[in-house]
Amino acid sequence: MNSATLVVGVPAQGTEPARRAPTDWRTDAMQRRIRRRYAAERRFRLMGLAAVVLSGAFLAFLLVTMMASGLRGFQRTEVTLSLDFQAMALPVTPAQLAGPGADLALAGAELQDKVSGAAEAAFGPGGSGFIADTAWLSVRDAIKADPAILKTRTAIKVPASTGIDLAARGEGKPADEAVVARLEGLKLISTGFNWPFFTRADATDPGAVGIWGALKGSLMTMAITLLLAFPVGVLSAVYLEEYAPKNRWTDLIEVSINNLAAVPSIIFGLLGLAVFLGTLGLPRSAPIVGGMTLALMIMPVIVIAGRNAIKAVPPSIRDAALGIGASRIQVVFHHVLPLALPGILTGTIIGMARALGETAPLLMIGTRAFIASPPEGFSDPATVLPVQIFLWSDEVGRGFVEKTSAAILVLLAVLLAMNALAIYLRNKFETRW
Repeated sequence: MNSATLVVGVPAQGTEPARRAPTDWRTDAMQRRIRRRYAAERRFRLMGLAAVVLSGAFLAFLLVTMMASGLRGFQRTEVTLSLDFQAMALPVTPAQLAGPGADLALAGAELQDKVSGAAEAAFGPGGSGFIADTAWLSVRDAIKADPAILKTRTAIKVPASTGIDLAARGEGKPADEAVVARLEGLKLISTGFNWPFFTRADATDPGAVGIWGALKGSLMTMAITLLLAFPVGVLSAVYLEEYAPKNRWTDLIEVSINNLAAVPSIIFGLLGLAVFLGTLGLPRSAPIVGGMTLALMIMPVIVIAGRNAIKAVPPSIRDAALGIGASRIQVVFHHVLPLALPGILTGTIIGMARALGETAPLLMIGTRAFIASPPEGFSDPATVLPVQIFLWSDEVGRGFVEKTSAAILVLLAVLLAMNALAIYLRNKFETRW
């Protein structure tokens, strides 16, 4: 071997040291690049953590704000009112209250004026201002529950007025707080859970409002929406994914469905107004019209979720079923759909949760109305919970502010329950390949 030959990496005597490769991590330049790369990674990780913390802070602020105001909406202040029904001489008899005409018989008894007069007699001048304008409804319900009290003198708890209610919780005017102190001394006032809030419908008095009418309207509307959107959406997804030929028409349909899923919801409200009300002449503010309108809105979501779930089923499942003699429809309904069902149900529930919280399309079909009684049928006038929240938020009374926050908490609870159900179904029936 020539004496001038160098061993790799070892400089010969009298020569310059061998130059290191540009990618050698031991060089100062490479070390600086590595430090910058690690610093950029740390900054990115901190930015992600800051984004999560900021999002959590906004969510916590929203929940705390809603709960601070909404929990007061679940409370109710009641005043114990002594009533002498014999002195009132109501023009009704227990026999009239035994049949279905009880409400009609009590409607002509001028019960509201007599209850206000009893409050004036019990608490002195201005005593009628201590009780809510709808206090006579509690008296009416007590008479219907036990007609025998028409011959006695009894004490009935009736809702307090808004001013007395706020003063009982330390937020009222000094004059109302003095009245509350007087009633507390007589043990004629109490504050407890507002159960009627879950059993009554809308009212003009914040102390008498309830969410049952709006909640029942929401449930009926969602039932119509599910019955229409789910089968049509799933069958459309099956056809487009399993049977439809791949050509420009199916590509156009696919693009149209994707675009419909991103259309603002108020556009579907205009469509429902023009077609269901203007052309078909269906009743305004009815659950059937609201359900049909919302079904049009969430159907593209179900189609997209269904197609993705069906596409996720491995082709080997189809090939194996066809290989043992199954027909095309047996492959779809016996193998593909059961495996795709978790994804389809998850997409459906998420779409239903979106429909439950919608307001704009329902306002377009006349759902913004004062409905004082829960709907009995799918064609009866009704409202839904988001619209009810919107209507209460437009009121100026302090009592309606608390009831609005309480209704929001109920709506959030329903939405969280639906999303939890979607997560449960996905985890329970999901098959990993």
